[in-house]
Amino acid sequence: MGLLSTGADPKIRSLAQQVYQRHFMLEPKLEQIYNDQQKESMYQDILYNLDYLSIAVKLRDDSLFTDYAVWLYELLCNLMKQVNRSRMKDQMVMHYGLLIESVPVLFEGEDLSYALMLLNRAIDATVKAVVEVQFSDPFFTGLHTDLRKAYLEALLLSETRHALHIIEEAAASGIPLVEIYEDILQPTMHEVGELWHQGKITVDKEHYCTSTTQMALAQFYKEVFSQPRKNRTILTSCVGSELHEMGGRMLSDLFEYYGWDSVYLGAAVPKNALLSAVEAHHPDLVALSVTMPQHLPLCHEMAMALRERFPTIKIAVGGRAFSVTNELWRKWPVDVYTQRAKDLVEWTRTENFS
Repeated sequence: MGLLSTGADPKIRSLAQQVYQRHFMLEPKLEQIYNDQQKESMYQDILYNLDYLSIAVKLRDDSLFTDYAVWLYELLCNLMKQVNRSRMKDQMVMHYGLLIESVPVLFEGEDLSYALMLLNRAIDATVKAVVEVQFSDPFFTGLHTDLRKAYLEALLLSETRHALHIIEEAAASGIPLVEIYEDILQPTMHEVGELWHQGKITVDKEHYCTSTTQMALAQFYKEVFSQPRKNRTILTSCVGSELHEMGGRMLSDLFEYYGWDSVYLGAAVPKNALLSAVEAHHPDLVALSVTMPQHLPLCHEMAMALRERFPTIKIAVGGRAFSVTNELWRKWPVDVYTQRAKDLVEWTRTENFS
């Protein structure tokens, strides 16, 4: 920010001040979001944007202002991490809309038509930039990558209805429930976590993606919980202060789908609560999920406590944290590690659970 333009036309300076004031009229919350320095930088950037638009009109270069709009969007996302990509997109689209209303003061005739065309292109480019983040290579491997990408893009745009519709249509097309869970939803949420770790999305966007995916899962619960029972129970838990509970939720759902009863303890479960739950429910299998590597010592502590108090119980571990270790789980008193729920289901079959 603070892209100061020197020697701007007085007409441009006057217009920049009007656009600046209109921003705060239309969105009063900006008064609380921006500090004084950011407010000054915002005005300077409006001034610079109008200068840049004038140059693009003069040069008649179709890509000049569009490329600038994408660059500016990414710059602001990086400098103002408290505003997520979708929210920044909304602010920039509003800004270009205000410029569309205002530029007749600066241009006329063919110049005006050209300026309006450039601003509309800037809006389109900014909207597309929201989802044009660098996804990891693993995200594009496996089944249903097109649906996976479409679902993640809808999440990044905060298009809740569209995101849910994609999953509804996937089910209606005949894609098995297990594949929807493990080949669309689970890899998407893993990628959301990666984007957050890399600073490409903010924590509120991650939480939004999680809550929307929970809604997507909820539409399958009638099918999930109506399967014939096998008189087996799995207890799943996220370790310690672990708040990334989506993997554990999906694991419980899929075991229900395969006929098991599930006891899902969710997030931030302390050791004593876990031991009490095992005592109360007598599960055949306990599954511990860890997403953040810093929680691995807590997971080890819980595994040790489980094995000491319940020597014959089967213990499974999983989650992103283990994927960055050198098979750490083999040194622990646990029975199995899997990355995918259906792999754990298959393991229970080899162990004569079903």
